[in-house]
Amino acid sequence: MYQDLKGKLAVVTGAALQTGIGFGIAERLAENGMDIIIADLESQKEHIEASVRHLRATYGVDASSVFLDLSSEQSIQDAAAAISARTDCLHALVNNAGVNMGAAKVGDYDPENWKKVISINLIGQFLLTRLLLPRMKGGSAIVNVASRAGKRPLPTCSAYSVSKAGLIMFTRCLAVEYGAAGIRANALCPGQILTEMNKRRYAREAAQENCTPEETMKRAIATVPLGRIGLPADVGSVAAFLVSDASGYMTGQALNVTGGQITEL
Repeated sequence: MYQDLKGKLAVVTGAALQTGIGFGIAERLAENGMDIIIADLESQKEHIEASVRHLRATYGVDASSVFLDLSSEQSIQDAAAAISARTDCLHALVNNAGVNMGAAKVGDYDPENWKKVISINLIGQFLLTRLLLPRMKGGSAIVNVASRAGKRPLPTCSAYSVSKAGLIMFTRCLAVEYGAAGIRANALCPGQILTEMNKRRYAREAAQENCTPEETMKRAIATVPLGRIGLPADVGSVAAFLVSDASGYMTGQALNVTGGQITEL
């Protein structure tokens, strides 16, 4: 339990689905007493409302929501304005929302899908962060959810890999530019986490290889030294550490949460 987080406010993007990394992070922060604003697509309204209710009922924190579409600059501006109207001191911004569209080698990748992935996963993160920085003060923290794909290319997912590599560098830029103001920025690089996105990937690979998704998952597990697929809560626990005082002398880092699958910095 990080007692220093109690009563402080965090925004977590892409946290509507209770099976996802975003909610895993929001839940761990709420467990440590943080108030939470979930920012997600309006199309996820029912999931957002269910997640907000869960956080309130389970952890007794003040949980609320705003609609956010990272592909729309207007939506980003509206979400930032709504968040700014609720607080003049945002302790934590967790940029988790992201997409992976299409699966093809670079020469066959649909250019519009490529642009959209970059727009949501990188440009949208920049625009939202830029607008919320004025609400962050000394002691605040930014956590950008990148991916192991930002360090080791994921075949047929070049747009996703490039966007996550860019997000890692964006994190480092924030760290060196805002360290003097006491604002820290770190990235998380999850590996094989049991999310809907990865389930779809296992199904896609199974269809290509004429096997079952369970078989592709077993092959994935075989590449993880700790011998299991990660859970959203595993990522959430590291995120809570990164926004707490326990990591107060850490900034500009990109931490692997991969069960040992990758060990490079």
